[in-house]
Amino acid sequence: MQIGLVGLQYSGKTTLFNTIAGIEEDEMQMGKDEATIEVVKVPDERLDRMTEMFNPKKTVHATIEIFDTPGLKMSDDGKVKITTQFLNNVKNNDALFYVVRQFSDGSVAHPMNTVNPVRDIEFLETEFLFYDLAFLDGRIEKLKKEIMKIKDEKAKKELPIIEKCFAHVEEEKPLRTLELTDDELKVLSGYQLLSMKPLLIGVNFDENSIENVDVIISQIRESLSNKGETIVPFFGKIEYELSSMDEDDSATFMEDYGIKESALAKILSSAYDKLGLQSFLTVGEDECRAWTIKKNYTAQDSAGVIHTDFYNKFIRAEVVHYDDYITHGSFSKCKEAGVWRLEGKQYIVKDGDILNIRHS
Repeated sequence: MQIGLVGLQYSGKTTLFNTIAGIEEDEMQMGKDEATIEVVKVPDERLDRMTEMFNPKKTVHATIEIFDTPGLKMSDDGKVKITTQFLNNVKNNDALFYVVRQFSDGSVAHPMNTVNPVRDIEFLETEFLFYDLAFLDGRIEKLKKEIMKIKDEKAKKELPIIEKCFAHVEEEKPLRTLELTDDELKVLSGYQLLSMKPLLIGVNFDENSIENVDVIISQIRESLSNKGETIVPFFGKIEYELSSMDEDDSATFMEDYGIKESALAKILSSAYDKLGLQSFLTVGEDECRAWTIKKNYTAQDSAGVIHTDFYNKFIRAEVVHYDDYITHGSFSKCKEAGVWRLEGKQYIVKDGDILNIRHS
């Protein structure tokens, strides 16, 4: 999974990226013109606890790719413009994370001269809608020509789907808010429409706004045309400083600032929820590992994530939930308590399940 960080220049987007990626201050590249990608471990306290209990030879976290797209700059005509390179970068992301600026800093001017997170969010949304509208319009024209010339049956089936999307976008509504069937989604999957991508919004605060975060977030949400978006507040400058501290000092400072969860944890938990993802665990003396799956995956589907042979030769899954394991302390005691069980192919795996796959 790849999350694309997008935003205007001086929004704190790259500071957030450096915090998440663990990039040291002397390696930071602010205002860069090239996109940067880092593979980061997904924090999981459950996996950490299992590692403490089993002391395995190896611990493997789930990972995610964070893609930092260069910040959008003011052009010579005094306007911020979306470039083709920017759009090409964004198209390949599985989800988008808009980073907008709430903090004030006289030494770093906002590209649009004033701090207004709602305006910045709507600007990005509008540009992406324009991109999708232009693409859909061109696609409609192409499909109509194919139908007229060669009576293309595939084009006949696709045209009403594209027209449905065009009408929705023309009303200035992102495609992620349009109800689509599985068949319709399959038709659209190859087009990488920008307003269809799952969206998270990160609002970058400074230490002067800590006490007013909830109020400001509520005001931003009410001001947006689409009030159902997921908004994640974070403190870019503070959290970058905290990331360079040891664990005890960082925890103390987070408590002092009233920060309950790191930026990485907040973003990834929100992204997992938005993308319909969850994790299950495999544990033992050789390895403890977290595996990422889609919600509603069956035991057999989940086995296939570990190895294709496990899917093809699946017999049963030994299952105990993490919470039950922690309560009872061992597999044998979980069996005695009746919380360890054998499940078949169609069992729906839950977030935090510990699995052992039996296969032929």
